[in-house]
Amino acid sequence: MSDKGPDQDFTLGRPVLVCRWRLASGKLPMENRHLRALSKRVVNGRAVSTQLVAWAKQHIEWTLQDGSARNPDGVLMLVLDDKGQAAMTVGPYVPIETPTASVLANRALEASREAEETGVAPETLWVVRGDTLVCGMDASADASGAVTLVRDLANTVGIAVACEEGVAQGLLAGTLAYDEVFLVSDEHGIVCASDATGPRGTKLADGYARLLDAQKKKR
Repeated sequence: MSDKGPDQDFTLGRPVLVCRWRLASGKLPMENRHLRALSKRVVNGRAVSTQLVAWAKQHIEWTLQDGSARNPDGVLMLVLDDKGQAAMTVGPYVPIETPTASVLANRALEASREAEETGVAPETLWVVRGDTLVCGMDASADASGAVTLVRDLANTVGIAVACEEGVAQGLLAGTLAYDEVFLVSDEHGIVCASDATGPRGTKLADGYARLLDAQKKKR
């Protein structure tokens, strides 16, 4: 599936933002969360327009089901170029091959660099310390759709959440104390580190999996 943005006659220019959102049975389970986070993003120094957010919502509601026929459980990609134009396409979902703590930390670092330009990190590293989840971002920063979901899941099961910058850097430097590690991603959901898995992250990952399964059952 591909389509044009709000201005129908254009050639897509240099991509400056690519959002990758996980699908389930041709639907976008976290649609409202992703669209709210999209409205917080910045492209070329300007906030994403309400017109573009409205176009994305319309596109998702009207054409996504048919457009994702080949990859109903794939990834929806929203591409914005340097002229403020947009296009959407769907591709297959490919899981993280070796999700060690260091691999997840490096992904989070790359996402934080993206956030310096766009305002929202699509992936963040989280750790568990005792009874608290620590989200690796500034508390005042705008959150991705996946981060808002994890905050709500944690609140539902009574787990405290704190924000702290430098989590990924500290893990890679070997100076960070933690009991568990997991990545929170718009594309991959909740991915527990293969070498630092524990009950808190597993419980949240199960909650995310149930969200996808519930969407598939509606098909």
